[in-house]
Amino acid sequence: MSQVYLAAKLPAITTEILKKQQLDFSVYSGTGLISKQELLANVKDAEYLVTALSTKVDKEVIDHAPKLKLITNFGAGFNNIDINYAKEKGIVVTNTPLVSTNSVAEVTVGLILALSHRIVEGDAQMRKEGFPGWAPLYFLGHEIAGKTLGIVGLGNIGQEVARKAAALSMKVQYWQPHQKSDPEERSLGVNYVSFAELAQTSDFISLHAPQTSANYHQFDQAVFNQMKSTAAIINVARGPIIDEVALRDALQNKQIAGAALDVYEHEPAVTAGLADMKNVILTPHIGNATVEARAAMGKIVATNIALVQAGQTAKYVVNQ
Repeated sequence: MSQVYLAAKLPAITTEILKKQQLDFSVYSGTGLISKQELLANVKDAEYLVTALSTKVDKEVIDHAPKLKLITNFGAGFNNIDINYAKEKGIVVTNTPLVSTNSVAEVTVGLILALSHRIVEGDAQMRKEGFPGWAPLYFLGHEIAGKTLGIVGLGNIGQEVARKAAALSMKVQYWQPHQKSDPEERSLGVNYVSFAELAQTSDFISLHAPQTSANYHQFDQAVFNQMKSTAAIINVARGPIIDEVALRDALQNKQIAGAALDVYEHEPAVTAGLADMKNVILTPHIGNATVEARAAMGKIVATNIALVQAGQTAKYVVNQ
């Protein structure tokens, strides 16, 4: 069996690095996402496992791989891996942070613009019913200049979203459990507010926090009740931060005006009813789906394998 098992097809740079390091590897060759049975069958003798965010690595998988030294996750998140159990077994777990920052921030701003100017809705209109002709009150949207963006989670991606939003003349406020320093806030042009104030005063709320037990269903019916009826929510972080049934109800009851989701509570499934709404944009987890970002991620996972194989410390360890 191979030293390295890649549980998904990855950018070419990944295998190029592994070949250069003369590491024996095999790659999942099936279509769609790898099944648990296939994963179990291929990790038995693996020393290194490369996984995608969609691949769950639980205790059963870890116990099935007694030689495993490193699980390197192809993604900034790592909630698909039981990192604490891996640590108990002496297995290092890494992710690929930072390189996704710009791509995810660009997608976030794109979704805000698309919601505001009804771009996706307009495209559907043209393809189905056509264009009846220009009229003064036809298909009106809103400009984002002067609107307030509330960011939940001012990490690397949240900060880049703040910069891009400021360049588009938006007012930016944020909330997270710990306030940034005054110099950091001033450099970004952002204001720290309470969670309640952010919910009540933002025209757009954009989620950029990691998934934790504390923020499961952080956006529930009670929070949607506090939001402006003209507000929209954007989630490019983790699906379970939003109670999607509550979101659907809030949209149907016009408690809020719109939503754009790139991640889902029960991913890859979408909560029933959301896809039927014109004021909802749904994208298939494309936040970092660029040639540039994915190549950088592929380089990180392969380089980490090479480092550990050489007896060195891997970068971006998440279970130290």
